[in-house]
Amino acid sequence: MYRLILKMAYKNMFLRVHRTLLVITMIAVSMSMMLGIQGLYDGMAENMIEKNKRSGSGDIALFAKEYRVQKELKYRVKNASSIKEEIENIKGVEAAVLRLKAEGLLSTARKSSFAFMQGMDLEGENRFGRFEEFLKEGEMRLEKGDAIIGLELAKTLKLQIGSKVVFSTQDIRGEINSIALKIRGIVQTTNIELDNSAIFVDIGEMHRFLGTNEEEATQIAIICKDEKLIEKLVIKYPELEIKSFLELKPTMKMMQDVMLIFNSITFFIVMSVVFVGIFGVMYVSVLDRIREFGIMISVGMRYKYIRVQIFFEALFVGIIGYLSGAVLGAIILLYIKNHGVDLSSFSDALEMWGYEAVIHGTIKISYFTTTFAAIIAASFFSILIPLRKIKKLNPIEVIKADK
Repeated sequence: MYRLILKMAYKNMFLRVHRTLLVITMIAVSMSMMLGIQGLYDGMAENMIEKNKRSGSGDIALFAKEYRVQKELKYRVKNASSIKEEIENIKGVEAAVLRLKAEGLLSTARKSSFAFMQGMDLEGENRFGRFEEFLKEGEMRLEKGDAIIGLELAKTLKLQIGSKVVFSTQDIRGEINSIALKIRGIVQTTNIELDNSAIFVDIGEMHRFLGTNEEEATQIAIICKDEKLIEKLVIKYPELEIKSFLELKPTMKMMQDVMLIFNSITFFIVMSVVFVGIFGVMYVSVLDRIREFGIMISVGMRYKYIRVQIFFEALFVGIIGYLSGAVLGAIILLYIKNHGVDLSSFSDALEMWGYEAVIHGTIKISYFTTTFAAIIAASFFSILIPLRKIKKLNPIEVIKADK
């Protein structure tokens, strides 16, 4: 019996071919656009977070107590090198680096600006977060007297490769000290703080400039896979302040939430369109065949079989539309992921907020599974009103009436 019902449902679905194909096309196009937008939104957020981790604090960062509030060199991790070695031996840790940071004034012959100098081990940073990939201009080299500068800070001071600058700050003794540097490279990390205010030098040279010990650092950054590592570190190093990436960058969490809201709104709009489309097809289809259903009821066909038939008609439309949309959406997502969306005409505004000019998307299985569940639900709810119309039929009156 159910085989017959399935066969009837399939044939009735194409009773009005143009109408059915129009709805299937509408579902496919709407769904593919929605998948593309979801992938683009998530790609924007994930790309920014990933680059902020690589150039900044990593997944977890360790500081001396009071350092993040006071920003003074006296609040530094005294035995940072040994702590870094211990952390690197913990299972799940991929990389760890030491950084030494000092705030001060960066000056040229004509202009000056607030900035901070960050001492780092270039080789270690490349292992930690592929820092060389951020190079925008020049070369990635940090020898004696060399410096790498953030793109926006270079624009502010009108610096080019080979330009000379002077950085002034308080050293460990509290005395104002200055160092002359030559710009070897310009980087764009899309980390707003670094791009706007950072100048990078070799950590060894910075230790000599500030008078600090080579075992010391103001930050230990960690890249890891173990989500519970922070709990272990808090217990192991109670004398240090230990923060996760999202604790240090709450704006990233806010951005994720905003993207989730955008995706939810897009999803709701598209699924509403799908529901209206399927509902329209099924309601008109039922009205066209109202006499047919009256005859079926009058000859003894039970209402539950008619209900199953109409449900499968709606389901077939939804599933064919879903499959078409999934294929088209996958193509769009693959293109966005591999080639990206070029927004170079808005590059200045995007860079101001930490985005790249070419935005790459992402692909998640959840895009397809949630959409499939929503289309099944839309197919089900779209037939409730047409079914109610059939249930109230008076078979005798319907048969007597003209088609």
